[in-house]
Amino acid sequence: MTGIGTHDVGTTNISVSLPKATAADLRSRAGRRGISAYVTDAVEHKLAMDRLGEIVARYEEEHEPLTEAEVAAAADELFGDSAVQRSA
Repeated sequence: MTGIGTHDVGTTNISVSLPKATAADLRSRAGRRGISAYVTDAVEHKLAMDRLGEIVARYEEEHEPLTEAEVAAAADELFGDSAVQRSA
């Protein structure tokens, strides 16, 4: 997912603090791609989900709350059948 919504080709360094166990797990999972790529993917995914939440909230303000069936259909379209099963 790297690059979604990213128009700036440059990079910047930032510093984050993580619990020691989280940092150790991150190092073991990041593998050859490296920590920066792993964290970039995770942050871009979180930002996309935040934007999606904002879109849904705006829709529900203007219309009505989404039904469980509508949410399930959207999850299936976005993530496949396994997403609905995971959230159940």
